[in-house]
Amino acid sequence: MTRATGNQRLKSARIAAGYGSQAAFAAAIVTAAAELGIRSLDISDRQVRRWESANPPWPHPDAGRVITHLLGQDLAHLGFTPPWGGSGTEVVRRTTAPPVAAIRAAVPSARVGAQPASVGADYLAITQAHRRMYWSVAPDQLLGTVIEHARLGHNLLPQLAGAPRAVLASALSESHLLAGRIQFFDQQEPQAANESWVRALQAAGEADDALLGSAVLAHSAFVPGWSGDREAAVERMRAARAYARRAPASAEYLAWLDAVEAECETRCGHTQTALHLIGHGEDVLAAGSEYPSPPWMDWFSPARLAAFKGNTQLKAGHIPNARTTLLDVLDALPADAEKQRSVILGDLAAVEAAAGDHEAACGYAFEALDRLAVHWYATGMDRVREVRRALAPWQHEPVVRELDDRLYGWGTTLSALQR
Repeated sequence: MTRATGNQRLKSARIAAGYGSQAAFAAAIVTAAAELGIRSLDISDRQVRRWESANPPWPHPDAGRVITHLLGQDLAHLGFTPPWGGSGTEVVRRTTAPPVAAIRAAVPSARVGAQPASVGADYLAITQAHRRMYWSVAPDQLLGTVIEHARLGHNLLPQLAGAPRAVLASALSESHLLAGRIQFFDQQEPQAANESWVRALQAAGEADDALLGSAVLAHSAFVPGWSGDREAAVERMRAARAYARRAPASAEYLAWLDAVEAECETRCGHTQTALHLIGHGEDVLAAGSEYPSPPWMDWFSPARLAAFKGNTQLKAGHIPNARTTLLDVLDALPADAEKQRSVILGDLAAVEAAAGDHEAACGYAFEALDRLAVHWYATGMDRVREVRRALAPWQHEPVVRELDDRLYGWGTTLSALQR
């Protein structure tokens, strides 16, 4: 695999922020400069190309201010080295708004090759353990460990070279990807998740791992997709598919891209487009592929594609179809898929609420809450809360009041306020 060239950190942050071309980023800088009260800042795609080169020049202070404003990181973390030496963060922080909390990219005294080659594989082994723990360890307990592991990875990266460095960079990208998954799906912190995914994309660029970069970009599409920003979600998915074309991608991976885009389309109210995407994903899975799925892709399967389909059918008003699809998914899920099970139960509750059967809806909601009490998952709790809103016509029924008692107990209410 050839090594990625140029300033991959800036390029990755630009793409993750939704600026698919250098010209688009240049135009955004000019527009943002005017909004910030900076006059006469003329930036072209040629200048952005120089910043994304292997030896990027230090930006003019006004340009640097706008870059950090748009991308949420200081210049040092975007691949720039100040001409006067030092980390470059101290001047930026005096002249711009405070940047997001970022993990240091390197230890100042680190030497290339200072660590044995085995460190890359050792770091990867811990990353793989975290990947497995995600399905059973409480997210609040796991997240801090994953973030500290990523901090260590950033410190070790400049001390390795060659293949071991690429191994560590890929594992570091996966750690940031996992942190973002916890922040988005388990804790409902989309801004923090987006910041983690920007760093994941930067690390994937360091490793020249196009497929992992594609996975990061697809995850980042959830952020605008869930907030209803269809244009931004489509832009990120377009980038994710472009990255996937640069590496051997399994049928399962390509079907997952369809599922992610379908989820975003559903959230934006385009359910027919979403159903078409899911149908395409089903065809891709049926056709198969000669390539295996990457080991880090443990969040998707044909059953999970069907779960996306059932939710979309529900949102499209295809209630009988949604019920059949979701019941089949519930039977097909593996025993350890408790987080996904709570989501499916919530969707089944919503199906019965839409069908006018409030007792059946509450029954599924109770089952979801039972699982959430053991394996917390914010996305699953969201489904139950949506069901409760749909049960407003039956709010005086004893079973709905019982649901309220469960839904608004001391623990769940305090958790909701803290989130």
